[in-house]
Amino acid sequence: MVNLVVDATYWGERTEDTSWCSVVARDPKQREDLWWSFEKTETTSVYRRCRIELETLGYKFPSVTGDGFGGIKQAFSGIPYQMCHVHMERLVIQRTTRNPELEPGIVLLVLTRTLHETDRTTFHRRLHQYIEKYKTFLNEKTTHPLSGEMSWTHENLRRAVHSLMRFQSYLFTFESDQHIPRTTNSLEGHFRHIADVANVHCGLTREQKERVLHSLFLAGTIAPSKKKLDEIL
Repeated sequence: MVNLVVDATYWGERTEDTSWCSVVARDPKQREDLWWSFEKTETTSVYRRCRIELETLGYKFPSVTGDGFGGIKQAFSGIPYQMCHVHMERLVIQRTTRNPELEPGIVLLVLTRTLHETDRTTFHRRLHQYIEKYKTFLNEKTTHPLSGEMSWTHENLRRAVHSLMRFQSYLFTFESDQHIPRTTNSLEGHFRHIADVANVHCGLTREQKERVLHSLFLAGTIAPSKKKLDEIL
């Protein structure tokens, strides 16, 4: 039984369309890489393949922890899903910045940061109170002088609020089982270490880098399957 953590890390430049990613499933308790694959981008089918191959090996998952990518929930349908608190905070920061100037933005960011120390009932109550208090502000519209069209004045803040509302059902899954990780930190720290090592080898082609990464992920594996070894060696 593994409380699975899944995530992806990107290589190359997305702006130059040279990016690709390593998709990894990890056992955070044993600090073991269970499955990985190199892809152009994250997709539902990649995570579905991950699930099928791990279940074929006999793994069972009481939970899966991931970021906001919807394909994870779809691929692991039927398994309790925990939204990573760190990624939730990042989604809000994308819309509010780390130093919001207006009170509604400041309050929302502070509220989001309480995820690490609060419970489901308290957070849901506070989020509802926030929406009630600032609903007039959130619903403000601006008329564009040239086109006459109207748009939300505080569009980014509204999106941040909607992100919290969309994921609120998955933010406290861990309350049902103390073994469920609240974050994907186990993988994030692992990715940073792997990037530091891999980036020592400059100028590698993608094929060469994949072989280096295979070795690094394999080093974090207790018992790699014959199939995985055949892919690498």
